[in-house]
Amino acid sequence: MNKALLNKQVQKFISENLNVDLSALILKGSPFPEVSIQELATQISGLKRAKSKLPTWFKNVNILYPPNLNLEQTSSEITANYKASLVEGDKLIDLTGGFGIDSYFFSKQVKEVIHCEMNPELSAIAAYNFEELGATNITCKTGDSIEILKEIEPPFDWIYIDPSRRDDYGGKVFLLEQCTPNVPELLFLFFRKATNIMVKTSPLLDIKSGINELKYVNEIHIVAVNQDVKELVWLLNKKASSKIKIKTIDFQKKETQVFETYYSQHQSDLPLSAPQKYLYEPNPAIMKSGMFRELAIKTGTFKLHPNSHLYTSEEIKAFPGRAFVITDILNYNKKILKKRFKFKKANITTRNFPRSVAELRKELKINDGGSDYLFFTTNLNDQKIVILGTKA
Repeated sequence: MNKALLNKQVQKFISENLNVDLSALILKGSPFPEVSIQELATQISGLKRAKSKLPTWFKNVNILYPPNLNLEQTSSEITANYKASLVEGDKLIDLTGGFGIDSYFFSKQVKEVIHCEMNPELSAIAAYNFEELGATNITCKTGDSIEILKEIEPPFDWIYIDPSRRDDYGGKVFLLEQCTPNVPELLFLFFRKATNIMVKTSPLLDIKSGINELKYVNEIHIVAVNQDVKELVWLLNKKASSKIKIKTIDFQKKETQVFETYYSQHQSDLPLSAPQKYLYEPNPAIMKSGMFRELAIKTGTFKLHPNSHLYTSEEIKAFPGRAFVITDILNYNKKILKKRFKFKKANITTRNFPRSVAELRKELKINDGGSDYLFFTTNLNDQKIVILGTKA
């Protein structure tokens, strides 16, 4: 960790070159003998990423940034702050501390946080930044976090872990037992040391598979930002009931959409209906949850078909997703649609439909955009239909 980077002239150079092409800048070399051009490039790149992802860090001119890979793997402020809202108590240990975003927000909710990081350079950067940010209740430890955990006397209120989802060759893995550390294998140790465990996983992890691997699952939180699912957060407790709470949350620019229910694989008695006055498209966090029956029941809506994840109602409902006023419903027939459609532009969505959006655009000669929405789907009579609508 080169503290010469904090020199006022160096910081001025970094801020002035925030929007400069890095490749061209690197070729020019460093104007500062005590700082390499590679170090400058790392700070400029980190500052660029922090602007939208980590505004608290971006606003502080004395922050140091690690290489890009470490920033790619870290939580955003939005998701880290949300995870922190789920914990409380005296003591938490973050076994995969990294750049320290999660630890920083946990420190606002818990009296004492231990940040563990294997990489000495990254650990030193995190410790320095914590001091700059005034997070005085975080202790940084460098080394194998599992060995550190074994040596520390319990109890912790919380253990937090975000296992690496890449194998030794850089390829992605999809089961928790394939991640590093192997969380399912370590649960016995974790519960000897803590009352509660929080595990962050990729959105790609299958929910049923995660429940089977982790055991003791009390809650599952599906966290999305601007309709992009970022992470699954699993809360484990040995006293967990057989009913698992599942909560979806989508932080959007103008609103935050929240839906909460209990996990169920029971999808019989699904409320179904032909399209009524309004059409609803669930947000991606809902889609990931698979709680389609519970969504219909709780929102007072009806699905168009068991496998068509679109909903309808006669009166407008509060719904975690997008709502549309249905303006027309047509049977899917290429020749008839070509004659009927006057759209040069439209937003096309397919749900439980045999053709892709790209194929339909080419077939019907419709460009993307505009205020009209076309939903190609299947109704409860297994007929292929097109629902026309505008935003409610």
